[in-house]
Amino acid sequence: MNDGARRLWSLGEPFHALTYFADEARTAYAEAGVRGFWAGYFAGRAAPLGPVGPALVTATFGSFAPEFVARRVPDVWTATSPAAALAARLAGVDAAVHRSLPEWLGSLEAEEAASLARRAAEAVDVLGRPLAAANADVPWPVEPHLVLWQALTTLREHRGDGHLAVLLQHELLGLPALVLTAAAGTSSADWLQKARGWSPEQWATCAEELTGRGLLADGELTPGGVALREAVEADTDRLAQGPWTALGQDGCDRLAELLTSVRRAIVAAGDWPPQNPIGVPEPA
Repeated sequence: MNDGARRLWSLGEPFHALTYFADEARTAYAEAGVRGFWAGYFAGRAAPLGPVGPALVTATFGSFAPEFVARRVPDVWTATSPAAALAARLAGVDAAVHRSLPEWLGSLEAEEAASLARRAAEAVDVLGRPLAAANADVPWPVEPHLVLWQALTTLREHRGDGHLAVLLQHELLGLPALVLTAAAGTSSADWLQKARGWSPEQWATCAEELTGRGLLADGELTPGGVALREAVEADTDRLAQGPWTALGQDGCDRLAELLTSVRRAIVAAGDWPPQNPIGVPEPA
């Protein structure tokens, strides 16, 4: 079932990520008063938490440089409100789905996927998981495709909260995890530095510290570094297992089947970057 948790994440994440990558999402945030990719990202993702400040966003998101967050939060709340940001993220996803999945909308498959994903999301244990808890507390939308989006969002934040807990345990939370990710070739160091707001000097200092811990050598992962990354991913899968166990194997298999075609359509529409910056693997 742990492998199933990772597979369902990899299948469902492109649908969730419409709120980041679809043109309609940026338009919806702009109409709500928030302009610029990162302002929309922080407003939409943090909105379930309320009008929070940069410290809480930095802590719960887990990978951004504090200065990078502080340039956008809490200023986004002078441009919009959390309620308006929540409405904007649904409006953006709604418009994107109408464009990329018009024949799927209103289908029995969409209703079934929404029902299965909601069952899993409603089984999420929110203790110690602030982003999962905040999203689980958001009222459910009515339309099946938006129910599916809200459920997958809650489930991926549940997984993310658990991932941060694992990174914290291994003293990798924040920049160290990004440096190891770049060393593993999952994403480029240059892109991660810019996209998460870390300076080259901060990156180099962290790489030196990880070298001293025996996790890097000449910028490459050591066997110990590889083993630690594999342990982190395995523990992340284990901590993400709960809602999928509650859904049951048959439910998980059926949801995976339904999400496969949805994912395929989103990729075909160009709404999922080939080298996705989230680090989501291809479905097994």
